[in-house]
Amino acid sequence: MQVQAWPHDGKFNETFPEPTLTPSARLSAAIEILDDIAERRRPAADALKDWGLAHRYAGSGDRAAIASLVYDGLRRRASAAWIMGAETGRAIVIGMLRLQRGLAEPSIASLFDGARFAPPPLTADERKRLTEGSLADAPPEVAGDAPAFVLPSLAALLGEALLPELRALGRRAPLDIRVNTLKQSRDEAFAALADLSPETTPLSALGLRVPLGEDGRGPALHVDPLFLEGGFEIQDEGSQIASLLAGAKPGETIVDLCAGGGGKSLALAAITGNAAHIIATDADPRRLAPIHERLRRSGAQVEVRTPRTGKARSDVLAPLDGTVDRVLVDAPCTGTGTWRRNPDAKWRLRPGSLSGRIAEQAEVLDRAARLLRPGGTLVYVTCSLLPEENDAAVDGLLQRSRAIRPVATDLTAIPGLDEKVRKTTRGIQMSPALTGTDGFYVATMTRKS
Repeated sequence: MQVQAWPHDGKFNETFPEPTLTPSARLSAAIEILDDIAERRRPAADALKDWGLAHRYAGSGDRAAIASLVYDGLRRRASAAWIMGAETGRAIVIGMLRLQRGLAEPSIASLFDGARFAPPPLTADERKRLTEGSLADAPPEVAGDAPAFVLPSLAALLGEALLPELRALGRRAPLDIRVNTLKQSRDEAFAALADLSPETTPLSALGLRVPLGEDGRGPALHVDPLFLEGGFEIQDEGSQIASLLAGAKPGETIVDLCAGGGGKSLALAAITGNAAHIIATDADPRRLAPIHERLRRSGAQVEVRTPRTGKARSDVLAPLDGTVDRVLVDAPCTGTGTWRRNPDAKWRLRPGSLSGRIAEQAEVLDRAARLLRPGGTLVYVTCSLLPEENDAAVDGLLQRSRAIRPVATDLTAIPGLDEKVRKTTRGIQMSPALTGTDGFYVATMTRKS
């Protein structure tokens, strides 16, 4: 395939020193990628990666800006298509520029000017829809940009707050970091990162929030010297709060049963000052791969137990059954609470995905219950807003195991949290509209003595 050299605006900037494509050329790229995502039903990250490989002349600033356009388009896919009367990449980008980025019709028209590499000019119908289009009569799945099949479940939880919560899930997520208190205090990290103009997170005493640019991009934190020295981890404030609500104490034996890349294991190590015996594992050993480098960088003391696969498969936690003080289950889920960060995930969600996750949650909760000693604590966490994955999952365990009973999650360790979270029958629900975090759910149980 012959690759054409797209024009750039001739400008350079300190963050992204490569020549940048014109804004109109970036829009053309975003339209192309959105059409590819729809046609091949693939994750946005894969489509963006392939576009970048096929257009190597595009600088890192170009790729980041195009990704921002694509993800904003996915955030407003249904509502943008509604006002523009089409579901093409072009219609979604045009509608998104109005709904998500607040551009008026003349500004959008100036970008769609038909110049070389720019999108063709707006049609008369597109101009009319931009000026007259409205979501006033749109159904909730359109006005809230969400799959229709999850709305009954979300409405049962959210009631009249359904549309405000869905709209909050359609906004960009903030950029939060968790200060690694094994290496320095939050005040010390705040001072070290002063050039980024951070703010303290509203609820978590461990966090800082780094401002985003107007295009939704943040600084390259993964190359910041403090990050490379293990001084902080990138972690949503909601995840930090869930780690704090786990109630980990020095001297305890704690199992992080679905540890994945280890974000919460590292947080628990810092919270306990490396004075707890923390064991991290995951049913999928591939998910554990990043934890080793993160542990080395952070100084967190965590024992990693990687399960064997194939014929040699064995339960690496079997010797611990009935002896563990605290089990954290950060369960696999649909991720409906993270749609701000992963807007393409909501459009790939299917009813079968939910039923599969529910089965996994039951399995992991049963395994967690067997690990607990009498009087031990089980903390169940998801990043979902769906009651089927939250209260219903807890109810399922309580029905299957009479040795487990629910207890109230202690919110006193986080001042102000009690007034902000949504109380459910079995736990508490965070959400973008209430707490400004991802949609984390936390419920606490104990094994009867």
